[in-house]
Amino acid sequence: MSYHILVVEDEVVTRSKLVGYFEAEGYQVSEAETGAEMRSILAEQKVDLIMLDINLPGEDGLLLARELRSQSNIGIILVTGRTDSIDRIVGLEMGADDYVTKPVELRELLVRVKNLFWRMSLANEPVELDESNVVRFGEWTFDIQRRALSNNGEPVKLTKAEYELLVALSSYPNTVLSRERILNMISHRVDAPNDRTIDVLIRRMRAKMEVDPKNPQIFVTVHGEGYMFAGD
Repeated sequence: MSYHILVVEDEVVTRSKLVGYFEAEGYQVSEAETGAEMRSILAEQKVDLIMLDINLPGEDGLLLARELRSQSNIGIILVTGRTDSIDRIVGLEMGADDYVTKPVELRELLVRVKNLFWRMSLANEPVELDESNVVRFGEWTFDIQRRALSNNGEPVKLTKAEYELLVALSSYPNTVLSRERILNMISHRVDAPNDRTIDVLIRRMRAKMEVDPKNPQIFVTVHGEGYMFAGD
């Protein structure tokens, strides 16, 4: 299967380099210079993954990521020259799957793209459960080895960071874990991680999994200490 990648980047040299490299790797690749061009392509073609520059003329790439995530489960990798850690945290919050900074190491980006497509394909496959690696709570089933989460049999897509957070918390049910400890248990690529990274991921998981995110029953805050996985 040839996945379709859309490169949204206003810098000509970077865009051409990304398009050429991933075409050579066998992917179908389209390109857009602006958010408007991106929307036009998405309206006409099926796209599997977007490489989205944060600094686009006239539009904020982070807001575009939020717009994309609200409409679909399309893969989103943010590509930017910024180094400010708060942008990385906000990128997580907006629903991006991954985040790379310029100058982009193409081989590393290729690995990230392949891993993301692999996770996306697992989420859409029928699941044969190996019970030794399965966590069940309420209406949820989490197959750790396959990185597959489902609610009453319906697959729910997880980003890499969300998957690692769920593994960390579900491995210690009804145990309070500090933010620092959770940070040490996940490997999401943030150069300057801080407590807010975990808070953002918890909010995203609550939005996906809690019946009432404002009154969480699975991901419980223990004030002054951290978070506890309380899934039944």
